Amino acid sequence: MKLYRSLCDVAKFRSTFDFGGREVAHWFPGHMAKGLKQMRASLKSVDCIIEIHDARIPFSGRNPVFQETLDVKPHLLVLNKMDLADLSNKQRILKELDRNGVNNVLFTNCLKQRDENVTKLVPTVLEMMANSQRFNREENHNYCLMVIGVPNVGKSSLINSLRRTNLKKGRASRVGGEPGITRSVLTRIQVCERPIMYLLDTPGVLPPKIESVETGMKLALCGTILDHLVGEDIIADYLLYSLNRLEKFSYVEKYNLPEPTNNIQHVLKRIAVKLRKTQRVKAITGVDNKGIAVCTVHKCCIDKEQSSAPNKRKKL
Repeated sequence: MKLYRSLCDVAKFRSTFDFGGREVAHWFPGHMAKGLKQMRASLKSVDCIIEIHDARIPFSGRNPVFQETLDVKPHLLVLNKMDLADLSNKQRILKELDRNGVNNVLFTNCLKQRDENVTKLVPTVLEMMANSQRFNREENHNYCLMVIGVPNVGKSSLINSLRRTNLKKGRASRVGGEPGITRSVLTRIQVCERPIMYLLDTPGVLPPKIESVETGMKLALCGTILDHLVGEDIIADYLLYSLNRLEKFSYVEKYNLPEPTNNIQHVLKRIAVKLRKTQRVKAITGVDNKGIAVCTVHKCCIDKEQSSAPNKRKKL
């Protein structure tokens, strides 16, 4: 690590990322618009809103369209995938969210078999609802929560984790590593027995217009936008830029690189070799004295999509 830091002092790493005049990817398919309409229609039967977001980008990419919904109900922000985030500045994150009016925040890892922070969710929600009016639901002794957020942040995983923790039951919502698994507002799913509590799973909804190219790139890097809408190579290059800027040089040892670098093509080739994503090809390099073509076998790298992002659950 000392060697890497000394290299960082002398190497000319990029201070800014060249987006090459790219525009933000617009991905607002029909199921998102339909889901948002269904969510608004279901709001009268909901006691509390649980917004889930990726802990790696706590400030970037939260959908402002949700704000009008959050203003009328108790709101809990769950920052999921905490195992992949750098939480050394957790207090700064909480202070910044508090300045933005977000007072109730939980950090979770919903893929963990038993996450202590998930066990805190039901008591936290009950305390929040005790301090608010339920209006037309005052006589109901069961509670209904709505889970909202952008795609692929772990909404369905949270529901399954709550069922596993409180009911000792298996999953009730489909989960996946790509955005767009949940495409409609489902029927109520029970997640607690005492008190009786239900959750509504909802499709991930991005804003129709993302505020900046960099925000869109961060969302793509965390798997919230489909890779091909941005480009696998540009996502990999932005990841390399981010790792160098944060002085996270573990990729050097992992992929047998001689030193940290800005050259994404060099990194991708080394990754392809390490993952054995290579093939032997014949290329015509000339002709002999009889006019017969002479071929030489070269080894080249293939499958950049797989080599650039072997694991989308990447720590930033």
